Amino acid sequence: MTVAADGANSLVQSVDWAAIAPPTITAAVALAVLVADLFVADRRKPLLGAVAIAGLVVSMAALLPLRKGDRSTFCLNDTPDVCSYTADQFTLVIQFLVLGGALLTALLSLTDTREKLPPGEFWFLLLSSAAGAALLPASRDLATLVVALEVASLPAFALVGLRRGDKLSSEAALKFFLSSVTATAVTLLGVSFVYAATGTLHLTQVAAGLEDVPGQLDTLAKAGVVLTLVGFAFKTAAVPFHFWVPDTYVGAPLPIAGYLSVVGKAVGFTGLILVTVIAFPGYADIWGPAMAVLAALTMTAGNVAALRQSASRTWSAVRLLAWSSVAQAGYLLVPIAAAAYSSDDQIGATVAYALMYAVVNLGAFAVAAVVARTRPLNRISDYRGLYHRRPLLALAMGFFLLCLAGLPPGIVGLFAKVTVFSAAVDAGLGWLAVVMGINVVIALYYYLQWTAVLFRAPEAAEAEEAAQPAGEVALKAVPAPVTVAVALTAAVGVVLSGYPQLVLRYAAESLF
Repeated sequence: MTVAADGANSLVQSVDWAAIAPPTITAAVALAVLVADLFVADRRKPLLGAVAIAGLVVSMAALLPLRKGDRSTFCLNDTPDVCSYTADQFTLVIQFLVLGGALLTALLSLTDTREKLPPGEFWFLLLSSAAGAALLPASRDLATLVVALEVASLPAFALVGLRRGDKLSSEAALKFFLSSVTATAVTLLGVSFVYAATGTLHLTQVAAGLEDVPGQLDTLAKAGVVLTLVGFAFKTAAVPFHFWVPDTYVGAPLPIAGYLSVVGKAVGFTGLILVTVIAFPGYADIWGPAMAVLAALTMTAGNVAALRQSASRTWSAVRLLAWSSVAQAGYLLVPIAAAAYSSDDQIGATVAYALMYAVVNLGAFAVAAVVARTRPLNRISDYRGLYHRRPLLALAMGFFLLCLAGLPPGIVGLFAKVTVFSAAVDAGLGWLAVVMGINVVIALYYYLQWTAVLFRAPEAAEAEEAAQPAGEVALKAVPAPVTVAVALTAAVGVVLSGYPQLVLRYAAESLF
C-alpha cells in the first residue's frame, strides 16, 4: 500500500515497485531495444528479438510474487484506500493473458523481423503496446485507464502499417487509426462528462458520486456513462463499431492480426469491465440492456459474415478468423451484461472465456502464418490436403477450430461456452441465451467446414508438387520459433481441455 512520505498533506508517495513491475519491465525493455537499435550492426539485429522475448518472460515472472494478495500504489494521501493502481487477482490474470499473448506474437514475428519488417521499430512498438495493455487492468482511475488504453493502441497502428511499400498494409493502418481515434475522442468526452458530474476520476469515488448526482447534472452523467461505454465498444469491435476489423486483419502482418484479435480485445473488455462493474454500478439499468443488445448483435453479425466467406476468395482464411473474432466478442460481452442483473461474480465467466479464446485463436493465427509462407493469398481452399502435407500442423489447426466451435476434443471451448451460457441464464437473460445458442449452431457450420478441408485429399497438382524433392524441402522450411508457438498453443489447449478447471475456476469466484 502506498504511504505518504511527509504526512497527509504531502504529495510525495512511496511506490510499490513490485506491484508495478510487469508493465514497468516491459516498458523499460522497449526503450532499451529502441536505443540499442541505433548502435547494433545489421547482422546483430536478430539479438533485439531475443532481448524482447527475454523481457516478456521476465515480465511474466514478475507476476509470481504478486499472487499472495492484493497490492495497491499511487493512492490518495487523505484516503489511502483509493488508489490509481491495484494488483488484485483480476489484474494478474489479465496481465498474464496480455504478456503471454505478446510473447507468442514475438515468437511468430522473429522470422518476419529478419526478412520483411524493421526489427528495432517492430520490437519497440510491440513491447510498448504490451506495456500499455498490462497497465490497463491495474488502472483504478479514469485518467490512468485512458492513458493505458492509448499506450496500448497507438503502437498498434504503426505495427499494422509497418510493411513499408505495402498499400494493403497502409490502408489497414489508416482504417484502424481513424476508428481508434474516433473511439478515443468519444471516450474522452464521456470521461469529461463523468468528471464534471462527480468531481473525481477514481473509479470507486465515481461510483459513489454517481449515486448522488444533483438533478441538474443527471442528464450529463448519463451521457457520460453512455459515451464512455461507446468508446470502449469500439475497442472491443462490438457491432456496430466493428467495421475496421476484417480489412485491418488482412492488411496487418499475420502475427499482429493475431495480437489484435487477442490482446487488443483483452484491452477493450478489461476497460469495459472496470468502468461498468466498478465505476458505473449505479447505472446498471442503462449499460446492462445496452451490453445485452450489443452482445446479441455482435455474435450474430460476426457469425453470419463468417458463414458467407467463400473458400476461394483471396485472404478468406484471415477474413473468416476476423469475423470469427467479432462473433467471439459477442460471447465475451454476455457475462458483462449479466453482471448488471445479478452480481460482478459473472465477470469471471468473461475472464475464463478470454483465456481459452486467447490460446486457441493465437494458435490458429500461428498455423495461418505457416501456411502463408507457401500460399501467401491464404485462402481457405489453400488448406485443402494440409493433413497430407503436414499432418501435425493440420491436427493442431483442427483442434483449434474445434475449440473455437466448442466441440470435443476441444473440451475447454465447450465448457467455456457453457459457462457464458449459464451466466446469461442465471441473470434472467433467457432471450440472450437463446440467441447465443442459435449462434453457436451457426458457427459450427463454418468451423467444421474448414476442419473438413484440412483432411480432404489434395488436388492432383498439389499432390504432384508435394511429391517433388524441392516441394518436400519447402514443406520442412518452417522457422523454429513459429513451430514453438504452434506447439506451445496446442499443448496449452490440450492441457486446458484435460483440466478445464484451471481457467473455469475464475468463473466461480469474485475477481475484485
